[in-house]
Amino acid sequence: MDIGFQKTIVFLFFIFIGVLLKVKFKSKQEINGIKKIILNLALPSTIFIALLGIKVELHLLILPLLALGLNLLLFLAMPLVLPIMGIGKGSPEYRTAKLLVPSLAPGLSSFPFILEFLGEDYLAKAAMSDLGNKVFVLFFLYLVAMNWHYALQSNQQKDSGTKLKPLIKAMVSEPVNIFIGVALLLLTFGFTMDSLPFFLSETLGKLSLIMTPLVLLFIGLAVKIKRKQFFQIFSLLCTRAGLVLLISGIFVAVAGIEAQNEILLTMAFGLSACSFWPYAHIAAVDSMEMAVKDKKKTFSGDFGVAILALSFPLSTILILAVLNSGSFFTNSYNIFLIGVVVLVIGMILPLFSGISKKWTSQKFLAEKIKSPATENA
Repeated sequence: MDIGFQKTIVFLFFIFIGVLLKVKFKSKQEINGIKKIILNLALPSTIFIALLGIKVELHLLILPLLALGLNLLLFLAMPLVLPIMGIGKGSPEYRTAKLLVPSLAPGLSSFPFILEFLGEDYLAKAAMSDLGNKVFVLFFLYLVAMNWHYALQSNQQKDSGTKLKPLIKAMVSEPVNIFIGVALLLLTFGFTMDSLPFFLSETLGKLSLIMTPLVLLFIGLAVKIKRKQFFQIFSLLCTRAGLVLLISGIFVAVAGIEAQNEILLTMAFGLSACSFWPYAHIAAVDSMEMAVKDKKKTFSGDFGVAILALSFPLSTILILAVLNSGSFFTNSYNIFLIGVVVLVIGMILPLFSGISKKWTSQKFLAEKIKSPATENA
């Protein structure tokens, strides 16, 4: 059994442990305590270390732009996809999915497999590509989340003032944003983790180490997926994967890429699971809407956790299938073919459900019309 697959089992086992620990966590406040540790300590430390570890290679600068382009294409596609999945526009679930689904978490989902199957050189390329994704999830999605929040709240509170002032205040007060600002400042002056005093770098390193276990345990503790929601999210994630494969196929065909490993890298990176970082923005907004009713909130935290919980295992299966495919995907036609198949799988469940509901309602109406006629006879 290869080491990448074993790492995946470890990650899934942490989620399973979280599910088992539910009986020990009696209240939502206890689970929120773990979330606060993640958002205020582990996540800021992890981002700080990641930013100070950036090594910009000029000949690879196109990669972050390509990754950012993929994020933006998925983001723009969501208003077309989500209604098909039965997620109504303007609902908290709609905004949650639109924020989470276009994000990528390659460090947790695809990096271990890229290292095992393709080697260190391709892992370096994947890490460079992730810079574009980081800009998207940390900055762009944060601004989007806060803009949605203040737009909704301004409709409810006419005297709330301009949106710009509270948005700046929220950005400055968030620990994650403070750590990002400090890291970018230090990076500008040429600092790295090795340049920092030992006690500081060691403390940040230890805090970063608890990030992945805590996130996975939190997902296991917080996830509550109903049967209907499971199929809805599964369809959404399959549709996302299908779109990624189609976009990858177009890119491979247009760029004329023929190297097998380059193609596999493109596909594996794009099929990464949804990122936890947009969920951090959702949690930050939720903390500002404690007094707001669930239906009027900007986001649905439970729906976000459910997306994260299903995204990781599904992405793992798809990435392993791609990396074990050999030379199958060297032909862009095959990428398009599999992309269409996965897209159809994603679309067919909500479509079948919609047809089923329509048929049931028509049958009910027919019986209702027939019933009075029978009674009169």
